[in-house]
Amino acid sequence: MFGHAYLEADWRREALRTNLWVVPVIETVGISILFVGTYTADRAYYDGLIHFPAWVLNGTADTARVILTTIAAAVITVIGIVFSITIVVLTLASTQFGPRMLRNCVRDVGTQVALGAFVATFCYAMITLVSVGGGEHGDFVPHLSITVALTLTLANVAVLIYFLNHVATMIQLPVVIASVARTLYAEIAAEARGAVPASGLECGPSSEELLARLAESGAPIRTPRSGYLQVIRMERLVKVASKAGAVVELPYRPGHFFVVGQVMARVWPASAVAAVEKSLATGHIAGAYRTLPQDISFGVDQLVEIALRALSPAVNDTVTGMTCVDWIADALCQISRSWHPQRIRRDADGEIRVIAYQPDFERLVQRAFDTIRQAAAGMPAIMIRQLEALAKIVEQTPDRSRRTVLMRQAEAIRKLNMDTVPDAGDRDAVIRRYEKVMALIHTDTKTAPSEKLAGQAF
Repeated sequence: MFGHAYLEADWRREALRTNLWVVPVIETVGISILFVGTYTADRAYYDGLIHFPAWVLNGTADTARVILTTIAAAVITVIGIVFSITIVVLTLASTQFGPRMLRNCVRDVGTQVALGAFVATFCYAMITLVSVGGGEHGDFVPHLSITVALTLTLANVAVLIYFLNHVATMIQLPVVIASVARTLYAEIAAEARGAVPASGLECGPSSEELLARLAESGAPIRTPRSGYLQVIRMERLVKVASKAGAVVELPYRPGHFFVVGQVMARVWPASAVAAVEKSLATGHIAGAYRTLPQDISFGVDQLVEIALRALSPAVNDTVTGMTCVDWIADALCQISRSWHPQRIRRDADGEIRVIAYQPDFERLVQRAFDTIRQAAAGMPAIMIRQLEALAKIVEQTPDRSRRTVLMRQAEAIRKLNMDTVPDAGDRDAVIRRYEKVMALIHTDTKTAPSEKLAGQAF
């Protein structure tokens, strides 16, 4: 079951990465530990137990207070500026790229590290300032801690320069699109790992028999709350179903929206419904938004959303639309090469315990191409780029059934071209790309395994 554990771990990491406070808190805790070390050394120096090297700063308590107060005031000012820039970037991302891009900006590691560095330095300066005071042998001055505070301040100058450059790069559309695509690639790889069977054993009734029993006498489990299904803890569900001797059918996949009382699963035999319902109550997460772990359709939808905004009459940014098509093509190439969804989950003994529907290749291709094609009516440049993308995907898709899906997309683009493009030269350019795609589709290849186990999620 380790493959499914990858997906659950990805969801937990995603939940942490999409919070701005996590990295700053970690850095602040780390800087507090550093202060404990430097303060201990300062106390030992004050008591005459050790000696500091020449590069450690000397000075009076008043000088120390002035230095630390200046550092704290300067850093808190920078923190205000950095937070203001971050809010502006988030606002720009929401308006220009779409509200679903906000989470991609929030999860940016560079921004989180920069914010954490400034907050941690401010906390270090304040703690050190408090430690300056009286002692048995005169005023206590934490010389090493002040030296470290100055060093951190100089380092923060470099962090500020990095942050400004990073933000200027991060808000560029090609970088945003590439970032979304790379996140999607990571999830495709995680899904591929999660599709690896737990064992080679296969025993018990077939999936067709079990589905018939579920339809005839299966007990429904209804969701107690509304929201988007974000994650299903499949490993836990398989264990519970195995222990109860039950089979669970999940007709929906993460990314589907549930209303209160909607059937989210069926269990056979009905006597096991209580145990499975308890597991699902704590083993699935529903929220206000979709997340990428366990839902690669969402990654495709994000790229499509950027393309649709670019192709809208108010923006009319054809270049951005073509850029999105390029990255979508790369994602579908990876899906075609490595992603073969498994709807059947078996326990350690090889018996089927969960039948979970998966989005098949056809549905993903439709999500990637249909709405962009519809928005590209009368835009031969987008049609040409979509056909070129289909050619790249076909070259890496040996499966005949999947090639048929791609052929239908090519035919739809050809029809749209003939119906909406007025210029004969533009129509001919589209037709030439269409003919190339069709020639590649009909090239003899070794047929890959079929997708008979893949179902349609929604």
